[in-house]
Amino acid sequence: MNGDFWQSFLMISDIYTVGFLILLCIFFGIIHYLYRKRKMDFSLVVLIGMGLGCILGILMQYMAGFPNDPMKITFIKETTNWLQLFGNGYIDLIKMIVVPLVIVSIAHVIVNMKSEQKMSRLVKKTILVTMSMVAVASIVGIAFGIFFNVGGDALTNVATEAKAKEVVSVATTLRGLIPGNLVDAMVKNNIIGMVIFGAFLGRAIWWIKADEPKVEEFMRKLVNGLHKALMNMALLILDYMPWAVIALLANTIAQKGLDSILSVVHFIFVLYLAIIAQFIIQLIALSINGINPIVYMKKSLALLILAFTSRSSVGCLPVTIETLTQKLGVNQATASFVAGFGTTAGMQGCAGIFPSLLIVYVCHLTGTTMDFSMIVMTIIVVTLGSLGIAGIPGTATMAASVGLSGVGMASSFSLIGPILAIDPLIDMARTMLNVSGSVTNALIIDKRLGNLDENIYNEINKN
Repeated sequence: MNGDFWQSFLMISDIYTVGFLILLCIFFGIIHYLYRKRKMDFSLVVLIGMGLGCILGILMQYMAGFPNDPMKITFIKETTNWLQLFGNGYIDLIKMIVVPLVIVSIAHVIVNMKSEQKMSRLVKKTILVTMSMVAVASIVGIAFGIFFNVGGDALTNVATEAKAKEVVSVATTLRGLIPGNLVDAMVKNNIIGMVIFGAFLGRAIWWIKADEPKVEEFMRKLVNGLHKALMNMALLILDYMPWAVIALLANTIAQKGLDSILSVVHFIFVLYLAIIAQFIIQLIALSINGINPIVYMKKSLALLILAFTSRSSVGCLPVTIETLTQKLGVNQATASFVAGFGTTAGMQGCAGIFPSLLIVYVCHLTGTTMDFSMIVMTIIVVTLGSLGIAGIPGTATMAASVGLSGVGMASSFSLIGPILAIDPLIDMARTMLNVSGSVTNALIIDKRLGNLDENIYNEINKN
């Protein structure tokens, strides 16, 4: 009974567990001193927290002898359980406000909008820019896969099982986004569904003005007040991010064995290179539209680190909207709509580069020729598929299923098992690119609509 208390209840039965938890507390104390006492810049403290998380995770792997299955080591299993309390618990706090924030933000946009024409232009430009950037991401993934011969020298006899998810048609998926049950849509984090509900709610309030102007004014003030309160809540939660990134990153590194990483290290290397290339393309796109990319990188650093460590585009949504409106000068309507749309559709990392690179990988493994027609088909399938996977859990796995099935290679899905086994390590960079894509898309769209507040954007102290 006593053993169960320490091993199963407290999960502190190993001396190494105690040691690493003490080290975690020391790291937390360092962050507290730098951020609260020394008043160090938020982005810099988050970066330091990321470094401390790497140190903690690697040290845990080292003390365990870099095992093939780290979760079989008692102290790693116990320590990561506590790390999840602080890391994943923080992400859950952010997710807690996602649903009300999306509904209220969209309603807030509509009730304060002067004309319907502005909303129509916003929707059209969002779809055009988002789909164009996904197509570019697909081209980048294909180009890097072919140039680096990804999969050409891979071992296929890794004992890892992987099953393709059932591919659902685009029309069926889009139909599923319409929230037939609001509570069910909230539970499933159907962000597009929340956007639809929020838009109808805002429009309904807007219509009251003609018959009951006083009622409309009351409702508008209520929506605006709720929006302000939820944004303040998002800022309050964001303030604890420097501590959370330590636990998030340490947990990810500690749970993955070295052998599982080495078996697909070439794929990881090429994927990260492709993501860096796409990030540079985003910066170039900003420059072409007259937006300073250096300012963007400086002001978005904390958000991108959160995306990298949390691996959740939806979880980052409140922080994404706050960064766009408060730091980058993006109009509230553009920020709420584009960021909400980008969490479940048109993701450049998970639904653009990743499935394209996987298709090249499988083509090389199976000896399939990656000719011009195959390249064009891949770009079309991946671009349309980025909408078809909207709102489905396991986005990257679904994108892989859609991509491989779309080019007629569904039977080869099991070959990507070794890659899916280390998915958290590559999901970090993919998610960062997803969020970066949403932010840069919003900046470009707002600039073209003539709504971007360049005084706020260029204000150097707003970081």
